[in-house]
Amino acid sequence: MNNSILTVVVPCYNEQEVLPETVKELGGVLEKLIKDGNVSPKSKILFVNDGSKDKTWELISKYTKEYEYVTGIKFSRNYGHQNALLAGMSVAVEYSDMIITIDADLQDDINAIPEMVEKYNEGYDVVYGVRNSRETDTFFKRRTALAFYGLMSKLGVKLVLDSADYRLLSKRATESLLDFKERNLFLRGMVPLVGYDSAKVYYARKERFAGKSKYPLSKMLHFALDGITSFSIAPIHLILYLGVLTVIFSIIMMIYTLVEKINGHIVSGWASLMISIWFLGGVQLISISIIGEYVGKIFSEVKHRPRFVIETETYTEKMTKQDK
Repeated sequence: MNNSILTVVVPCYNEQEVLPETVKELGGVLEKLIKDGNVSPKSKILFVNDGSKDKTWELISKYTKEYEYVTGIKFSRNYGHQNALLAGMSVAVEYSDMIITIDADLQDDINAIPEMVEKYNEGYDVVYGVRNSRETDTFFKRRTALAFYGLMSKLGVKLVLDSADYRLLSKRATESLLDFKERNLFLRGMVPLVGYDSAKVYYARKERFAGKSKYPLSKMLHFALDGITSFSIAPIHLILYLGVLTVIFSIIMMIYTLVEKINGHIVSGWASLMISIWFLGGVQLISISIIGEYVGKIFSEVKHRPRFVIETETYTEKMTKQDK
């Protein structure tokens, strides 16, 4: 019998359509792990309600009463997917020997969980769930994902290719991750910084079981920008290089204009002048925006506001009762 306590942290935002199936599927996997003696009977599923506007919390509360292994956290408002993951880990780490994070939409194959637990029992502190293909993605999403991973690699950010937020962390790996105090979270880049021995478990990603994706293009772009600006100052270096190139180009154009003037050539100049103004104006606006992104992150960090506020939480109560 393995006495290691597993907690599966599941962030939820407007997931009332998929939640019944999620509880059924994850519950089945957890019950089998307990029955086979691979994890402790005290193991739990922890749903984190990230300010849902539908009946997600009502369902979580209902299942908490029906199943001993179901627990929940309710945020006071929406704080975002990454903060929901962090909140679940913060609450569960005191009682858990290992924590698995997985989204509620059932796109990540839950059948990989037993293999993750097996890797943990082999001595690995971090086990990444890695997609073995992107066949379920659109062509656009496949290309942009590859471009993003390629860009992050060139910027010096260590990411596990085709790995999202489906992973297992041991207790000490989770505690180390929670020592990172930044408010601008990009967990895919933070987890590799923790170190410790890691392994990969490959799985096929499925179509979403029900409901709509919570990551439309606008959120994906914002998430990618967060990842870049949270881990690299390369964009600021690029602004410097762009400024130098612009100055060099301006000097060349000045020399060219003087030569044309000396040779007596008449140059109207209106078109070239307007193009230069618009070009330099665009460069300046882009540069200011990039710098502003970093300044905004500094502004957010120095205020030291809480990353989330928990309104209700049932996990600790259930774990405490079992300890008595």
